[in-house]
Amino acid sequence: MTASTPAPNLDARNDSDWQLLKRLIPYARRSSKLLLLSLVLLLPLAVGNALQPILVGQAISLIRNEATAFDWLQAMPLQQGLNTVAWLLLVTVVVRLTLAGVQGYFVQEVGQRITADIRNDLFDHVTSLAMRFFDRTPVGKMITRLTSDVDALGEIFSTGAIGIISDVLSIGILVAIAFARQWQLALLLLGLLVPIAALIVYFQHRFRIANYRAREKLSDLNAMLQENLTGTNVVQLFRREQYNSDLFRRVNQQYITAVDQTIFYDSAVSATLEWVALVAIAAVLWLGGQLVVKETIAFGTLAEFILFAQRLFEPLRQFADKFTAIQAGLTAVERISGILNEPIEIRDPDRGDGPLQPAIAAARGEIRFEHVSLAYKPGEYAIRDLNFTIHPGQKVALVGPTGAGKTSIVRLLCRLYEATEGRILLDGIDVRDMAQGELRRHLGTILQDGFVFAGDVKSNIALGETYDLATLKAAADRTNVLPFIEGLPDGFDTPLRERGTNLSTGQKQLLAFARVAVRDPSVLILDEATANLDVGTEALVQDALDRLLRDRTAIIIAHRLSTIRSADRIIALKQGQIVEDGSHDALLQNNGLYASLYRLQMLGS
Repeated sequence: MTASTPAPNLDARNDSDWQLLKRLIPYARRSSKLLLLSLVLLLPLAVGNALQPILVGQAISLIRNEATAFDWLQAMPLQQGLNTVAWLLLVTVVVRLTLAGVQGYFVQEVGQRITADIRNDLFDHVTSLAMRFFDRTPVGKMITRLTSDVDALGEIFSTGAIGIISDVLSIGILVAIAFARQWQLALLLLGLLVPIAALIVYFQHRFRIANYRAREKLSDLNAMLQENLTGTNVVQLFRREQYNSDLFRRVNQQYITAVDQTIFYDSAVSATLEWVALVAIAAVLWLGGQLVVKETIAFGTLAEFILFAQRLFEPLRQFADKFTAIQAGLTAVERISGILNEPIEIRDPDRGDGPLQPAIAAARGEIRFEHVSLAYKPGEYAIRDLNFTIHPGQKVALVGPTGAGKTSIVRLLCRLYEATEGRILLDGIDVRDMAQGELRRHLGTILQDGFVFAGDVKSNIALGETYDLATLKAAADRTNVLPFIEGLPDGFDTPLRERGTNLSTGQKQLLAFARVAVRDPSVLILDEATANLDVGTEALVQDALDRLLRDRTAIIIAHRLSTIRSADRIIALKQGQIVEDGSHDALLQNNGLYASLYRLQMLGS
């Protein structure tokens, strides 16, 4: 297996607008019925919008006793004709408002469904990515993509794409009816419409570029905010409040500057349309006035075209606003696509319709590394060509200086990372040929820092599995954790805040022991598992560990070498390679790396 290449840049901007929109088509298909109904309602809305100026013009023509477009209307008495026009106008207004409300609801519903689907898929994809991705991606940037970017993306459908189709349809029907009514005034309006549309496209392109910069700065802002909130204790301990505040202000100012550019281009579109709309009305009055004087057209027709001018530029103004929403959405699609394009490095083996590697019926816990290497970056190996076997029931300690590769071995065994070269076998089966759920069912890992989720005690031990309370209590009792849990205000139902802030570091670690005990794994992995416990609690847990380790394979990472003297084997690592392998006494006699580390610790103590 060759070294992994770096994943593509999350912020790469290589796709065209159409390619970006195509990514959304599968999501739109999930709500195809609502989407189709929304599109069907656009036609009566556009027709109703175009009819109203004509009805107003007909009423004016009736009052001035001019020829009207409808012979049946002109045949009526004046008052009856005006009443008929008024009722027709009222009906078109009521129908149009009703249809607009229904269509707007459907469009918003489609947008919300698509937003929810994309957020779900994005979350599923992100949580399936290998640890390499999170090593190089700030959490704050990920949160921006999962929240504000997804919301902006939803705007493409909820107020953008459908709205633009509606506006284009309205403009098209208005222009067609205008040409049917009076071609000279219609041509004048069309002559003003074409250049302003080109100007809007230009401004929107500039807006897109500025909006991309603004979202990048927002990502930087959120990343910095998340980092400072997570590390508040370090900030305060080292009196970095003012320094970090100055840094934050600079990043915040960069974000504001980028947003100001988007506001400029957005405002430029609105201001331009306002002026052009007034120019259009003035032009219609100028040309239409001359035609009225020459008696080429009726005064009512002139009134129609004044309203046409207003209504023609209103959808264009809305078009510009929605185009802005679409540009912001496409920016979000670009950024989200960077994540969705990120390959899922660690997958279950594809067996088609057949089963995966059969589950280990009676796990023995044999672990074998065969020429295993790991490079976090191409050519930069954390461990190189490791060969060793841990026999069933054997207790093996991994020791070495910082960066020797101890934690990397555990990460590879658990498949949090994929080996760059070689293979790892659990009971004779390559871990890559096992379903990840099956593999991790046999591995129980206790890390130095026990992570706690918001919830209660029992949900933090079960972690989504269906264990009854009796099973949870039995596991807690086996690890001597039960007295601590029962001492909490509500026992197993005690609510825990995010990251377990209402527990001490040692108490969180105790829950980690109960998590492993309830799953009864065949291999136990301890990474400085007792480092955060006080002397009294450590004695209780050590007694529980002795019972947990009985008849179970164990890999122990400990910096306090005095705690691993009783291990069956000690593997000493340096720069990702095994330099010594043997018992405590044998390695002391060997007078190598382990002996020097051990004597240094004894001297320090």
